[in-house]
Amino acid sequence: MNPMLTLVLIGTASVMALMLLLWLIHLRTGNAAIVDAGWAGGLAMLGVLYAALGGGYWLRSALLAVMAAIWGLRLSIYLLTTRIIGHPEEGRYQELRRQWKTNIRFKFLLFFEFQAVLCVLLAVPFLAAARNAAPRISMLEWAGVAIWAVAMAGEAAADAQLSRFKADPSHKGHTCQAGLWRYSRHPNYFFEWLIWMGFALFALDSPGGWWGLLSPALILYFVLRVTGIPATEAQALRTRGDEYRRYQRSTSAFVPWFRKT
Repeated sequence: MNPMLTLVLIGTASVMALMLLLWLIHLRTGNAAIVDAGWAGGLAMLGVLYAALGGGYWLRSALLAVMAAIWGLRLSIYLLTTRIIGHPEEGRYQELRRQWKTNIRFKFLLFFEFQAVLCVLLAVPFLAAARNAAPRISMLEWAGVAIWAVAMAGEAAADAQLSRFKADPSHKGHTCQAGLWRYSRHPNYFFEWLIWMGFALFALDSPGGWWGLLSPALILYFVLRVTGIPATEAQALRTRGDEYRRYQRSTSAFVPWFRKT
């Protein structure tokens, strides 16, 4: 069998098994948001797995494994501690339950496993870089590392600012507009997309690396059109009403930018 196909099949089986386990856990806890932590953890697992088994240049593989692991583990731990463990299920998942009405467990199983398939698709830049045996790191790859580092710092800062805001009981029911959230309604999503631009740029010099551009394109589509901003803002409007509508009118939806007066 083709070595690359074998590697992809191993990765696919691993992340599907992870999502099955998380689906079973969600049946006991009643909190489907664990799929978000699983998405990040599954991608980190694929990055490390591909780096270990891909047969590429050791330094490139090490950089890939470190970047994927730091990104995925940080995001997974953040989601577990702020939205899952000891927290009620997020409103957008409760809304899914209301919309689906019947066969909810099976539909969530399909939803969890769809996240596994999405992980495999998004991991294309990991696969390309992990199989690159060229014994040097190009300037383009270092540029990818630099973008990844800046975006990681931005995402971590946005998450920390939101956590501090939510920790104050007087802020309950209100919208965070501090720090980066003053300039973007979703700075975490913006920096998440930028992280994937870094991964794609890191893979661009590798054979087949152009396919890695699919990842930030998919991230952007899902954030702007499907499960990111639309679902998050719909929930915010349901719970915060006119305050959030004013926030929408004054603040950029995605790219951090100056506020409208």
